[in-house]
Amino acid sequence: MRYSVISSKDFKKQFDKLNDKSKRIIYDKIQLIKENPFKYKKIHSRLYSKVFRIRLKIQSKEIRLIYVIINPNIILVCLLDRKKDYKNLEKYLKKIK
Repeated sequence: MRYSVISSKDFKKQFDKLNDKSKRIIYDKIQLIKENPFKYKKIHSRLYSKVFRIRLKIQSKEIRLIYVIINPNIILVCLLDRKKDYKNLEKYLKKIK
């Protein structure tokens, strides 16, 4: 199945703040998501059943790229800081409609 990738407003804001090297890393991961979106670890959410995350090390920080699969779209939700322990995840997911 062919998926189209859509970025949320929160993801765009976070992505724009990054340097070029970090943007390249994320762009490469997005290309891998397009090939096989179910490859990465699934995480639990109250709102959506198909929520996944990718581990990234960007600017010496542990970051998670969170995305949701809603056929036929892959929605890039946000970049979560690992230190926050996914506390803000549901807040970001509520903004997706």
